[in-house]
Amino acid sequence: MSSEKIIGLIAGGGKLPLLIAQGARQAGFRVICTGLGNNPEPQLAELTDFYTTVPIARPGVWIRKLKKNGVTDAIMAGYVRKEKLFTPWRILRYLPDRRALRIYYWRLRKKNKSDQTILQAIADELASGGIVLQDSTKFCAEHLADKGVMTKVQPAGGIQQDIDFGWDIVKKITQMGIGQAVAIREKTVIAAEAVEGTEKMIQRAGQFCKKGGWILLKASKPDQDWRFDVPCVGPDTVKSLSANGGKCLVVEAGRTIIIDKPDTIALANQLGIAIIGL
Repeated sequence: MSSEKIIGLIAGGGKLPLLIAQGARQAGFRVICTGLGNNPEPQLAELTDFYTTVPIARPGVWIRKLKKNGVTDAIMAGYVRKEKLFTPWRILRYLPDRRALRIYYWRLRKKNKSDQTILQAIADELASGGIVLQDSTKFCAEHLADKGVMTKVQPAGGIQQDIDFGWDIVKKITQMGIGQAVAIREKTVIAAEAVEGTEKMIQRAGQFCKKGGWILLKASKPDQDWRFDVPCVGPDTVKSLSANGGKCLVVEAGRTIIIDKPDTIALANQLGIAIIGL
């Protein structure tokens, strides 16, 4: 039996799959990647030992490609743009396979269609095909947020009241499955994340709060499944905050991944953004 260490990577968009691929290869693993449609970053192919694109709605294809390359354990990371899933004629467009139909009409029958429920159903279907999903932070734990102020930039005076107010709210909306982030100024909710994602929510907060000075709080779900949908922030988050008047980023320590952590913190210092881990 081969002693070669192999990990599968089912990749959506964003930089998290890149971090995982780099970390896995540094740990001595051969990385076999299936990219979900056109969502993954183009450079991901260069960071993996095998890369192929697979249809979003055909998990049977994911399983076959991974197993053909010796994969039994895999990590699923990155996003699939949710707005694409709500287009007209989406069923015909994505041409789901038998396993996708099993997920939707059997595993999700009489259940809510929250992200957590859908992802759990996908994980169960993959496991039935011999692919077991692993903790998505396994190869990038060094990028998890620290506790306390991580930047040289300190939060402005009086901001603690907004943090205390906003933290209760962001934890409640994560529990309800609405989103994972809120924007707060003077104990007022400026914007809350929903299907559009954090980036567009930040832009919306900037439109509603022209004078700036608001804070962004991002948290994990109370029952966060570390196999998927882990909260992430990074350089793009900090740039967008600065461009839209945000002055402080609050994340959950040990439960939020900071993409390119040293660079993100350095950029925040440069742009005058405080980053805090609770």
